[in-house]
Amino acid sequence: MRKDTKAVQVGPLTIGGGAPVVIQSMTNTATADVSATLEQINELAAAGCELVRVAVPDETAADALPEIVAQSPLPVVADIHFNHRLALAALHAGVAKLRINPGNIGGEKRLAQVVDLAGEKRVPIRIGVNAGSLEKRLLAKYGKATPEAMVESALDHIGLVEKLGFTDVVVSLKASSVPLTVAAYRLLAKEVNYPLHIGVTEAGSQFGGTVFSAVGIGALLLDGLGDTLRVSLTAPPAKEIPVAKEILTACELRRFGPRIVSCPTCGRCQIGLMELAKEVEERIAHIKEPLTLAVMGCAVNGPGEAREADLGIAGGKNQGLIFREGKIIRKVPQEQLLDEFMTYLHDFLAGRQKGSG
Repeated sequence: MRKDTKAVQVGPLTIGGGAPVVIQSMTNTATADVSATLEQINELAAAGCELVRVAVPDETAADALPEIVAQSPLPVVADIHFNHRLALAALHAGVAKLRINPGNIGGEKRLAQVVDLAGEKRVPIRIGVNAGSLEKRLLAKYGKATPEAMVESALDHIGLVEKLGFTDVVVSLKASSVPLTVAAYRLLAKEVNYPLHIGVTEAGSQFGGTVFSAVGIGALLLDGLGDTLRVSLTAPPAKEIPVAKEILTACELRRFGPRIVSCPTCGRCQIGLMELAKEVEERIAHIKEPLTLAVMGCAVNGPGEAREADLGIAGGKNQGLIFREGKIIRKVPQEQLLDEFMTYLHDFLAGRQKGSG
């Protein structure tokens, strides 16, 4: 069961309160370059991103925000450090959310200006703690970045905005270490009921970062923690979105179209299984219906092993099987297997849509 957290409204999105886990990413363009930034935001939206963060390091970036916000297909989060004027400019530009560190925005008076305007405009604030930039006093107290140090930092920052009467808060605790990240979130979840933005920061390249993110984010999601997430990869931002979708699918929290169940190859396999699975994946890319399809290499065990699939195929010597929920419905020559399967799939989808209509 998911942890019950406070619901926070971010533009049209609800984060927390039992709402579906929101997928987000961050642009890597110069925010002042409006056309490049919007082009990347549109790429992210097409991939399935739901919330986008942009860096606001200076006034030229802040000046670009009104146009970006107006044309973005996604709610925009402004990422700001140190300068409260940039936070105020972002709020006036109409951003849906701020990402700040209340402890380094310029003191209590300046923080109050930001919090007051955020409250007036009903814009939530994400308080982000990073293991790599913990306060010196916490490093001295704990000796290094520990889960306890990260949580204490987060609680201190939360306390600063709560003191000002502000509670529309999302919290993140990120580290490049998976065990440290997971432990910190688990500890914080015992202390607050604010929605959590989860992820493993500086996770690595597309391959390595995918593995680290899947382990860390997946562990938290299976604990019932996490209301929004980002998969951080050293790769084009749009590459993060399919990974996020697969993590949510694997944790059985959301579905984004068909899932393919396929077996590893073995000595019994008498069909080009890897090529077949890839071609099935390509042919169903346009389908949005949440269903499970199986591509199995063994006609003997395949249907039974994939009986949870709505529809599947299994290869055999010179022929293949089409099966539904583990039961064989047709044998076809191997060269006709994929085309026949697609015909059955389209009939299956038409029947499901007719039944729901």
